[in-house]
Amino acid sequence: MKTATFSELEFFVLLNRLGSLSAAARAMNITPPAATMRLASMEKRLGARLLNRSTRKISLTPEGEIYLQHAIRLVAELQELDELVLDNRRAPRGILRVNVPLGFGRTIIAPLVSEFTSEYPEVEIQLEVTDRPIDLIETGFDLAIRFGELPDNRINARRIMSNRRFMCAAPAYLDKYGTPKTLADLTQHRCIVHRQNDGAYGVWRFLVNGQTEIVKVHSAMSSNDGDIVQGWALDGQGIVIRSEWDVTKYLESGRLRRVLPAFKLPSADLYAYYPSKQNQAARVRVFIDYLVRKLAT
Repeated sequence: MKTATFSELEFFVLLNRLGSLSAAARAMNITPPAATMRLASMEKRLGARLLNRSTRKISLTPEGEIYLQHAIRLVAELQELDELVLDNRRAPRGILRVNVPLGFGRTIIAPLVSEFTSEYPEVEIQLEVTDRPIDLIETGFDLAIRFGELPDNRINARRIMSNRRFMCAAPAYLDKYGTPKTLADLTQHRCIVHRQNDGAYGVWRFLVNGQTEIVKVHSAMSSNDGDIVQGWALDGQGIVIRSEWDVTKYLESGRLRRVLPAFKLPSADLYAYYPSKQNQAARVRVFIDYLVRKLAT
């Protein structure tokens, strides 16, 4: 029986990442019928159906799920083998798949990617922006940039920059409603809540004498977009928690003031996450070093 080729494995991983045969065909610069024939040839060789196909979408069969899981691992290992055989001291090259948060990715990481690729033109970066955390192992990304530590022992992390979190409000709000003196006072104030992933809604955590103190605040307004909640705070609508990175310029200009600065919030340091590999590809290592150089404080 013939064994799978590297190109077949890459094709199957790409097909599942893009979600359709037509999209995979465009990415590979082949015709949709050619992509369909390639998949049919794989299924015929294996004697098993790998995908359920309709006119709009594809879904994995149980056999396809097993095949994909191992294909992702084998593709990564073969790419790593190439890096070891080829001289890693040369200019980094190849595809680098990066996942970043939506707002930060658009305003900060995207311009840095442009600068990076000008310096390393042989690296092709595929940048995807999503606010919900992704599974690096299953999705095949080389790197994810996220604020805060992720509870996943299958991946490694490197801190790119420190990033404290502040509670703040516009002077207009504080002049109208008063300034909280204690954490308990927050329950009587209009608070603007940033809904993030599956975190508890309207629950703010503070570090007090080495212990976590929880305050359930009243949400006057909320959004899953950080820029939106920050804009509402600047408009004087309420008290908000934002990262140092986001609000420093507004604190310096006086458009925002810190509220209860004596109470510390858990930090939201910026990390680069990558799959646990003994030998990291040069393009991944160089890109992380570049981010640290540009963003570390």
